[in-house]
Amino acid sequence: MSEHTGGSGPDAGPPDQPPTAAPAVPPGEAMAPEPPPGPEQQLAERTADLQRLQAEYENYRKRVHRDRLAVREIAVVNVLTRLLPALDALDAARALGELTGGLRAVAGLLESELGELGLQSFGEPGEPFDPSVHEAVGSVDAGADVEPFCVEVVRPGYRVGDHLLRPAEVVVARAERPFPG
Repeated sequence: MSEHTGGSGPDAGPPDQPPTAAPAVPPGEAMAPEPPPGPEQQLAERTADLQRLQAEYENYRKRVHRDRLAVREIAVVNVLTRLLPALDALDAARALGELTGGLRAVAGLLESELGELGLQSFGEPGEPFDPSVHEAVGSVDAGADVEPFCVEVVRPGYRVGDHLLRPAEVVVARAERPFPG
């Protein structure tokens, strides 16, 4: 009995090695090894790699900077939105003449700091009515062929940059519509 059980014949190798494949290059034609790259070619390749890495790093830095600004803006919007009821209370106290002394100084400081964070108040009588930034809480007839405009601001609106925090609540003057009949 022989130790070889995997096959017989002249091409059969030892059982732990796969049979050898035929060479891909026809006999007589030997594959010539590539010549090693010259120093100029190596320098050009390394320079291209370095430029590619520098561009990737610069893009990464810009993306991180944009992401940080976006996170900051979201945080500012969230904080300012939560402070709007306090601003409404200060406006109500101011309208009643109760904003005096130290409270007036605190209100001025708060409004100044909120302005530094980008908070902008809007909504003035006479402004054209814009449903994207105004909320009509009432209306009055203003005559024929009148474009809707704000007659009274019930509660001011606020925005930070392009973010609308709250629409202005307004009474709108609109064109009279005659009753059909």
